[in-house]
Amino acid sequence: MIGALMYLTSSRPDIVHATCLCARYQAKPTEKHLKEVKRIFCYLWGTVNTGLWYTKDFGFELTGFSDADYAGCKDSFKSTSDGAQFLGEKLVIWSSKKQDCTALSTAKAEYVSLSTSCAQILWMRTQLTDYGFNFTKIPIHCDSKSATAISCNL
Repeated sequence: MIGALMYLTSSRPDIVHATCLCARYQAKPTEKHLKEVKRIFCYLWGTVNTGLWYTKDFGFELTGFSDADYAGCKDSFKSTSDGAQFLGEKLVIWSSKKQDCTALSTAKAEYVSLSTSCAQILWMRTQLTDYGFNFTKIPIHCDSKSATAISCNL
């Protein structure tokens, strides 16, 4: 069931976070986890016509968004990094991943997430530059002023 959901995340960014949380417990699932997986499938059934739609005429402005939850994993107390990158108004890359390190503060968890999003944006910029598109400033949005200050060396 988790494998099917992971496959669906390639076209349904709205289930990425919930699916990744459920995937963490594949080794020792309980009834509670099965209930949550079924809940995702019920959500999918109700939103069967939802998906991504890309038209030919959209801009090539890169924009990134970053977020993290602090110590969201109740087992390891690790945070989860979430990111979304847009090309124009179209969502092209999204992710939700448990951080490798254990952050000691919300600002540090947000900073790790912000740096991951920044690396993804830089990779996208490199790829698009190879195709002849140039970017001067690429905004990356984060909801933590502390993480933004750390990344700007303020």
